[in-house]
Amino acid sequence: MTSSAKIMVLLIEDDMDIAGTVSDYLELEGVECEHAFDGIRGFELAQQSNYDVILLDVMLPFRDGINICKELRANSVDTPILMFTARDTLEDKLQGFQAGADDYLVKPFAMEELLMRTRVLSRRRSGEFKKFNLLDLSIDFDKRVVTRAGKDIKVSPTGWTILEVLSQNSPKLVSRSRLEMALWQGQPPDTNALKTHLYKLRQRIDKPFQHNLIHTVAGQGVALREV
Repeated sequence: MTSSAKIMVLLIEDDMDIAGTVSDYLELEGVECEHAFDGIRGFELAQQSNYDVILLDVMLPFRDGINICKELRANSVDTPILMFTARDTLEDKLQGFQAGADDYLVKPFAMEELLMRTRVLSRRRSGEFKKFNLLDLSIDFDKRVVTRAGKDIKVSPTGWTILEVLSQNSPKLVSRSRLEMALWQGQPPDTNALKTHLYKLRQRIDKPFQHNLIHTVAGQGVALREV
């Protein structure tokens, strides 16, 4: 599900080689990219213009990405922010999410993954994912209503979060770590917590019906799709 509207992103990155590679790749894929090389200019652009997604490096001259993210959120700028950095510890990731980031990529990253995550965040902003339909499954995220084959299905708050992440990425696989980050900021209450919640969700979404829509691929992740 790709929107036909042009996606406009702001890239705040001081490494000219990375910035050039990212900008060129995104533009080849139909994503317009405006670029700032330092934190001060990046913050100014983020406040002045209407972007679909902000791609924000953590380590920047003059103002770091964490500081920029916090102040943008404090100023009610709700543009989705994808933060990326060479730091890959859980503490670093949590710091980014606590500052208000919507997603996180660790360098070096694949351009295909950056593109996918950028498109997902842009669709979230546009409201494309207010409703999701797959075969006889219908999800209305605004009204918090799930139906399958015309039957109402009750879903827990945790189940709603799982459905939102899976639908935003459907039909692609979502890793266990990404689901755990969405649910518990990467720190699940126990090692079987995600497995338990997925089991409960399947009992409601799949078990009473002929075709399974929630699929797990061992060692890779979970997907919401036909097969």
